[in-house]
Amino acid sequence: MFYSFDPEKVAIFPQCPFLLVTGYECPGCGSQRAIHQLLRLNFKSAFSHNTLIIFLIPYIFLGIYLEFFNKKHRFPRLEKIFFGKWAAVIVVLVIVVYWVVRNV
Repeated sequence: MFYSFDPEKVAIFPQCPFLLVTGYECPGCGSQRAIHQLLRLNFKSAFSHNTLIIFLIPYIFLGIYLEFFNKKHRFPRLEKIFFGKWAAVIVVLVIVVYWVVRNV
């Protein structure tokens, strides 16, 4: 769906309620447009819409792989490094810093 329809031009994609209410962009603002551009291999445009999503997509896919497709050979150390307590703290901090920096 994101490949076929441009979120900038098609009204079926919701607008960010945080942006509409406050006028500030949340960490997810532009992610629909960025995903659309990534699927069309326009990396520069995707990067300009939402920089954070470019880095979070591989992280999310790693988590999906480790959780659902890697039952036979577990990598507990890798899981602890990328999805342990401190990793969660770092991810939250990165998101908050990105949120502040993009609105300054």
